[in-house]
Amino acid sequence: MTHSYTLTVRSYECDMHRHVNNAVYLNYLEAARMGFLNDVNFGYEAFLDAGYALFIANINIAYKAPAFLNDMLTVETTPIKRKRLSGIFLQEIKRQEALLARAEVTWACVNRSGKPVPLPEEFSGPWLNPEPVTVA
Repeated sequence: MTHSYTLTVRSYECDMHRHVNNAVYLNYLEAARMGFLNDVNFGYEAFLDAGYALFIANINIAYKAPAFLNDMLTVETTPIKRKRLSGIFLQEIKRQEALLARAEVTWACVNRSGKPVPLPEEFSGPWLNPEPVTVA
């Protein structure tokens, strides 16, 4: 399942070179992941109330091209790996068809103490599992 999230570049996200500062891309990725969770009815507030959180353990991002003021961007989020305590999302930031950045984001479920634990069944769903790859 690939989820799409759209946003428009705002003036305060641009640096003196008139393009989006690299650090802002991390905010775009976070907003898109939360949009993904909201759209699949994950219930993040209930998840937090139950004593859990999703922890970002690693982000590996490759910047391909700049984004500029008022660009309409799409962030695509696709689960590509699922393990017992964690998973990986592939996230791509695009302006129309142009790829601006690609990131692999590793997440883990943690309890109140910050210890990695399996995602509770009531918060798990097929939307976090990678789709099977078919070979033609």
